[in-house]
Amino acid sequence: MKVLNALGFCLCFSACTNREAVPSNIIQPDSMQVVLRDVIMADQFATQFLLKDSLLKDSAHRNVKLETLQLYETIFKLHGVTKEEFRRSLDFYESRPDLSRNIFDSLSVEENRHRSEIYRPKFETPPHPKDSSASHAKDSLKLHSGNPLK
Repeated sequence: MKVLNALGFCLCFSACTNREAVPSNIIQPDSMQVVLRDVIMADQFATQFLLKDSLLKDSAHRNVKLETLQLYETIFKLHGVTKEEFRRSLDFYESRPDLSRNIFDSLSVEENRHRSEIYRPKFETPPHPKDSSASHAKDSLKLHSGNPLK
């Protein structure tokens, strides 16, 4: 009977834990999103610019992997995170798809919003008053509103 009570207590206790809680030694989701965004941008920069430059003849001495790692270190210093903290946090979020989905969905929404702002027209100019297309032309339907047989 005592074993059954202890098992019931353990079951109730484990059911009451917060599955959304992130341990204190893990980067919190909001901060992880910002750091991850910068790491992704550094990867894109390395792929689009550093790699292209390394393929040119005059810059064959360039070590793209080393420069990418230096970019990562700069990002980690900027956000006050160590490489080990980031790796541990990334492993944690990879093991928790429910939490990582929220982070990546937020990143996606943020990027889509940013992209729409970039491609939105800056301003729309009103038509010039002397422009012929802006003049009030008579509606062709109103011109022929009378009896069509006349």
